[in-house]
Amino acid sequence: MKGHFERFSGFTYSDALPFENGVTRRDPSPVIEVGGTYYVWYSRTQESPDGYSASVWLATSPDGRTWQEQGEALAKGRKGAFDEHAVFTPTILVADGMYYLFYTAVPEPFSNDGGGAKGTRTVIGVASSESPLGPWHRTADPVLRPSDDPTLFDSMRVDDTCLIARGGAFWMYYKGRQMNHTPGETKMGLAVAKVPTGPYIKHQDNPVIDSGHEVCVWPHGNGVGCMVCHVGPQGNTIQHSDDGLHFRKEWDAVPPSAPGPFRSDRFVDGVGPGVTWGISMKNHVAWPYLVRFDCDLTVGCIP
Repeated sequence: MKGHFERFSGFTYSDALPFENGVTRRDPSPVIEVGGTYYVWYSRTQESPDGYSASVWLATSPDGRTWQEQGEALAKGRKGAFDEHAVFTPTILVADGMYYLFYTAVPEPFSNDGGGAKGTRTVIGVASSESPLGPWHRTADPVLRPSDDPTLFDSMRVDDTCLIARGGAFWMYYKGRQMNHTPGETKMGLAVAKVPTGPYIKHQDNPVIDSGHEVCVWPHGNGVGCMVCHVGPQGNTIQHSDDGLHFRKEWDAVPPSAPGPFRSDRFVDGVGPGVTWGISMKNHVAWPYLVRFDCDLTVGCIP
């Protein structure tokens, strides 16, 4: 028996925003519910199958199953800004009646080096709004940057954040890649702030997981649950941490691709109920699209 995920029996999938030739929809945020409507943000572009030219778009649903694309939520930044080239892999945080949309940002000129080790460095930006529909007001500077020390795990990329409220602070989990390393060597780090817009201080115990390419964490009971994708020695696992720092494997499982779970905890600091569904991505030949995943990763009988 798996103490923290004893009800888990796998994932099932159904279309959310179906395949559309020539359109990339990928890397969805966690899902939130406001006033009976569900909201999810994601990377969208028609320039290429990857997300490196994307902006952030919004879709809504009355039931979590039937989704309607609402349009662009956050455009690329102004000329010369740190997010001029693209804004992508969004995540959402709700705190004190405000909505905070975090995103990965890249400047001009940009190169992904064909997925190689010498691409452009990325940063994390944030925009805030009084409504999930916007308008969004972005901060002038990034809230998280790569480390300056080229020997550290996040000296090349910081990307793909996911936040929880814990211990009176906001815990930002993020993926990091070291200078001159490849995406297959991505690890997961943690940075903590007292207010949503930072400053975020990177934890001295980083990286907290030496695997993963997509960050999906949630408050689970008194601890933190995590899905780890196929990258790295701990790939394709579901893990739990009592303290949010030291994770251990509880299941071998292939998780959804770039999962954004429905956050029924509403980002409230306290005991988390777990995860039952969310939105993830799926590839169709070249152009990815969004699907719903269902599961039972709820809090059970914890010994």
